[in-house]
Amino acid sequence: MIIRSAKRTALTGTAALASGLLAFGPAATAHAARPQSPPALTRTDPLPPAPAPAYVDSSDLYGSGTVARPGPGTPAPPKDVSSLSWLVSDADSGAVLAAHDAHRKLPPASTLKTLFALTTMPHLSAASRHRVTQADLSGIGEGSSLVGVEQGHSYRVADLWRGVFLSSGNDAVHVLASLNGGWDTTVAEMQRRARQLGALDTHVVSCDGYDTPGQVSSAFDLAVFGRTGLADPQFASYASTPDAQFPGEGGRTFGIQNTNRLLSGAHGVRTYPGMIGVKNGYTTNAGNTLVAAARHGDRTILVTLMNPQSGEPDAVYEEARRLLDWGFTADGHTTPVGSLAPAPQVKAAGADTAESGRATADRHGAVAQASSTGDGTGVLVPLALVGAAVLAGATLFLVRRARRAH
Repeated sequence: MIIRSAKRTALTGTAALASGLLAFGPAATAHAARPQSPPALTRTDPLPPAPAPAYVDSSDLYGSGTVARPGPGTPAPPKDVSSLSWLVSDADSGAVLAAHDAHRKLPPASTLKTLFALTTMPHLSAASRHRVTQADLSGIGEGSSLVGVEQGHSYRVADLWRGVFLSSGNDAVHVLASLNGGWDTTVAEMQRRARQLGALDTHVVSCDGYDTPGQVSSAFDLAVFGRTGLADPQFASYASTPDAQFPGEGGRTFGIQNTNRLLSGAHGVRTYPGMIGVKNGYTTNAGNTLVAAARHGDRTILVTLMNPQSGEPDAVYEEARRLLDWGFTADGHTTPVGSLAPAPQVKAAGADTAESGRATADRHGAVAQASSTGDGTGVLVPLALVGAAVLAGATLFLVRRARRAH
């Protein structure tokens, strides 16, 4: 009888322990943990996944100087490229064919609008219309490039995107950011999107790329943004448009031309064969910057350049031309020196890995991760497990004692 009583006590205690463990589980603690969670972004729409090529070790890209491994009979990358940072990649596979100071952090100017488009475009219907208010146009930086958006005028979202890609219009960016939930919300989303893509050099302060203290990116990150955008037909369509009509007063339209001269041929620059975009930029601090891609047959080469130093007229375009030529020659005949894909630990840890330290938590398991994110279970679960061990030991002691008594 004593043994049966001890067993019943053990079963009753085990059931109670199980209930206690469930009570302390994630579902029960979620409510208590919510006040400690960071506030969610205003927009919660899911973001499209980035293209995911096989990862190639990219550690060499963090060094200084030019990195390339051309095969026998394949020329080295051109030496007459004065940009402080540049990169040549196969946009289809994501393989980096050559680079120079690829992770050097520099002001990106309007090439940052590629990240703005990646972040905001999925949230906004191209066919929807919006009547622009004074608030939409507030805060535009002095000397900004403008497409000519007017307060009180109604625009389709598609028109505004053409204003962004062709005229690099900061006025159009401000209106689209307003539609996306506001300037600060969009900046936060852009930063999160960059981390999701493994673009860890980029720090976003302004949606439009306007010179702002602390705002930087890199040739590597800009290549990631350009490649990801080209995988989206809508983004690619805007990026490859050489000219278009933009709404004006009284229902009339006026012509706008793409400021990427390798695409438009403006100012005497020869267009590049097969050019499909992507985005150029210029500010006083950034100098000229460029994300450019061209397609020949079944191959797409993507180049990024930041701040040429040669003083050559249209240097950013002519240096891009030389790098594109080399890329088409070397593609398939050179060993990749890296990949535009995120490193495995970045992909596993999520969008905030670089800044939150969650990769370390992931390596130590779910309990450590819960503790690091402050959801309350990091302490409660270990306590419950200690209670389980104590109860199990007590039960075993009673059973053995009962056997001796019997």
